[in-house]
Amino acid sequence: MEDVKQLETTTAAPEPDIQDFVYDPHEERMLLNFGPSHPATHGTLRLMMELDGEIVIKCQPDLGFLHHGFEKLGEYRSYNQVVTITDRMNYLSPMNNNFAYILAVEELFDFEITKRAQYFRVILAELSRIMDHLVNVSTQAMDLGAFTVILYLFRERENIYNLFELLTGTRLTISYARLGGFARDRDIPDEFFPQLKRFVSGFPNTLDDVDNLLSHNKIWLNRTKGVGIIEKEDGINYGITGPCLRCSGIPLDLRVSQPYSSYEDFDFDIPIGETGDTYDRYLVRMEEMKQSVRIIQQAANNFPEGEISADSDSKVTLPAKDEVYGSIEGLIHQFEIIMENRGTQAPKGESYVATEAPNGELGFFVISNQGRGPYRFRVRPPSFYNYQILPKLIEGGLLSDVVAVLSSLNIIAGELDR
Repeated sequence: MEDVKQLETTTAAPEPDIQDFVYDPHEERMLLNFGPSHPATHGTLRLMMELDGEIVIKCQPDLGFLHHGFEKLGEYRSYNQVVTITDRMNYLSPMNNNFAYILAVEELFDFEITKRAQYFRVILAELSRIMDHLVNVSTQAMDLGAFTVILYLFRERENIYNLFELLTGTRLTISYARLGGFARDRDIPDEFFPQLKRFVSGFPNTLDDVDNLLSHNKIWLNRTKGVGIIEKEDGINYGITGPCLRCSGIPLDLRVSQPYSSYEDFDFDIPIGETGDTYDRYLVRMEEMKQSVRIIQQAANNFPEGEISADSDSKVTLPAKDEVYGSIEGLIHQFEIIMENRGTQAPKGESYVATEAPNGELGFFVISNQGRGPYRFRVRPPSFYNYQILPKLIEGGLLSDVVAVLSSLNIIAGELDR
């Protein structure tokens, strides 16, 4: 199904304590708080660093600046209500979060969705992957002084926002996935696929423009090549996944190794890097966006017929709104699921499903005690693991390289504090 595409290129830290930083009065060393107010940390990340001039001697990340308590909140809501929580974990690509969680719940219910719904989820997940990578590449370029790139890429991100707004009525936290299908019981709007086709036909040209701006730019190369190298062994030992692992030459992609939602039906390449540096992470994400376009085109061209959501007679999925408002049976069905603690009770058991989110392996572990929602709810977010390797990448390097490395990891604080 897939080919490995080689790109051509020229345990969480403890809470920082100031006592951990030992100073020698005879040495000129400085303790620096990098963030959370620094523009490159987006108000949510903090690094405590010890500097010797411009050399980073020691670094410890500090968590807790965007704490939501997702896992505990999920244990006090019904299965469908938890979807709204997952949106806030990675607000750059919320559909991927919805997708991963609902797959875990459907496995718990031993519930099979339609082929049409599976293909449509793939389309939306790949659009969200592109959205996430667009933010990463554009803000990384802006952090290093290349402002023009963000104008090119955010225009394309706006086009994807328009697609999601057409489909869901919202743009950021879409909360669109539901057990057995999607939040809207109607089929896909007629305007969706023509608008999608216009996007995928023009988007590669924008990527080519960005490639011309950055990939051979001397300043960009000097700031990214050989900076923040993730060795293969370190990537494996730290539990790194996603583009940050594939940039080291390891072709691990859960869409291929553990296919879900009919990903085995699509032909696409796995981009990998050579050296694992900041430049390779940029190249991998650029190529992954092109591969996402390939997947979207295949799914749209071979889009199955049938229903977009599973049969509502199962007493697990919500009924269509016209049934709720047009028949007493539909109204009772809705009432049973929403209000009466019946209908959506999962069998006793547990499930874990891992998906290939834009930043790596995103997995949800759900335990059922036959209630309306999860008895226990745990998340395996990629950013939490990717953040652990940051000190190793920047210690011994220049202070100016910290911004380049941090941007290339694409740490989303909502995934850190669960």
